Amino acid sequence: MRVISYNLRKNRAVSELVALTEEYEPNVLCLQEADTEALPTEIGLMHLADSTSRNRLGLAVYYRKDRFTAVKTQAFELKKSLHDRLLTPAHERLIGTRLIDNEAGREVVVASFHAAPLTALNSLRRHQIAAAHEQLQKLGPNLPHLMVGDYNYPIFKNHLSEQVKVSGYDLSLSDSRTYTRYKFFRGHFDLATSVGLDITSVKTLARGTSDHLPILVQATYSADKSGEPTGAM
Repeated sequence: MRVISYNLRKNRAVSELVALTEEYEPNVLCLQEADTEALPTEIGLMHLADSTSRNRLGLAVYYRKDRFTAVKTQAFELKKSLHDRLLTPAHERLIGTRLIDNEAGREVVVASFHAAPLTALNSLRRHQIAAAHEQLQKLGPNLPHLMVGDYNYPIFKNHLSEQVKVSGYDLSLSDSRTYTRYKFFRGHFDLATSVGLDITSVKTLARGTSDHLPILVQATYSADKSGEPTGAM
């Protein structure tokens, strides 16, 4: 399974998506900071599962219909930062899609996540990440999960890795930095957390017009049989 995650920087990089999907042929595409009111239903061979609706610059998940069947997509609110409350509210910081993998005969949940901005504390972002994992477990209990996106977590990733392991998840960083706009906040902002999957690689792709670089996550299902289709919800 190949999943691309891309923060479009207030939708500026939306014109790159067709070329990006044609070159790397992902099975799933997860977006952050997208103008969800203007997103197309199709991007190349990718079909829109759904997008958030309560914040204009929001999240979206696309998938290949020749590989997956969408069962359910749901957006979630997470604890708000002071920035969200006073400036530009972001009501929904997570959207997850439960998919049947027709090729593998498995079910899986893939999600796009956007943590609170750098004005918030890491403790709030850790709370959001933990809450996001809890919500995804409700969407797809005991299924493999992959949550990708902009975690806005430039430092102290060992602490974050320890926390997600407590809830059964693994944290995966890409092979090079994904954010270089500010001198003091360079690093791996775009991450993946997963359970029930073996992450074979996370690659940082070429820079576009966004201040974030897209990442390509390649994953295989773990050896256990959890995730076998159970029927529509």
